[in-house]
Amino acid sequence: MNVPTRSPGSSTMAAFAIAVTLGGGNFLAVRFSNRELDPTWGATLRFSAAAVLFIVIALVLRLRWPRGRVLALNVVFGLLSTAVFYALMYWALVRVTAGVATVILAIVPLVTLLLAAAQRTERLRGRAVVGSLLAFGGIAWMTVGPNEVILPPAPLLVMLGAAVAVGQSVILGKKLSTNHPAMTNAVGISTGAIALLAMSALAGDRWVLPTQPEVVWSVLYLVTLGSVGLFVLILLVVRHWTASATSYMFVLFPIITMLLEAWLADEAITAQGVVGAVMVMSGVWFGALSPGARRSADLISSKDVRPVLETH
Repeated sequence: MNVPTRSPGSSTMAAFAIAVTLGGGNFLAVRFSNRELDPTWGATLRFSAAAVLFIVIALVLRLRWPRGRVLALNVVFGLLSTAVFYALMYWALVRVTAGVATVILAIVPLVTLLLAAAQRTERLRGRAVVGSLLAFGGIAWMTVGPNEVILPPAPLLVMLGAAVAVGQSVILGKKLSTNHPAMTNAVGISTGAIALLAMSALAGDRWVLPTQPEVVWSVLYLVTLGSVGLFVLILLVVRHWTASATSYMFVLFPIITMLLEAWLADEAITAQGVVGAVMVMSGVWFGALSPGARRSADLISSKDVRPVLETH
């Protein structure tokens, strides 16, 4: 049975836009959270609370818990999207600037497309490759520009690993997209939170609750809108779109972060930032959002793209 990939409708595009806005806010909220909480513990606290909310929602809706292959895919999805990705990124952000990190994350759409093509869930489309490279160039110009940046090899490899992890998690999210998003996240985020808790213990983090008002509000945002809201929207978008197109969210996040920083932190928007943002939006439009890109974003016939059994 083939899985049709329809051109995303207005509701899917609205969900995509809201998810980009929420994800862009996450970068700023994490900056505030790291002022008081150890990075891995901050991620553990965030996702533990989000997991509890998703479990409560699943129980209230009386959703059926996954078993067998569905459960296995769900666990791997949670480990990649929550534990591996955030553990690697939090480690790297202690050693490089957020701007440099966004350059690496800008390759997520290209990595996702290559992984999907290798797994025969999408065709390797030239338009998507060009769009990904243009978006990557825009992020690079916006955050690095003509300045010389020396990036140590260890953080570079770690962030590349994070990009691969989140790209593969989006592909798994596509396979799980016929399931209820609350149940997918209840299992996935719970798995990720347990793994992060173990990492936090090994790192010797201080397990404390936030007390500074700006940190408290940041953690509340990260739990509710930045985790529960964002993760549900990502699964809803990937249900009606390709994994590679959905992953373009990651190159739009920094633009939202730049605007929020200008509004909340009084950081100036430079001409370099504007030029980079235009390049990014052009790449996203060409590679994913334009009518031509959406018409060409079809899935190939393959056993691997067959949806897993529903759990709702």
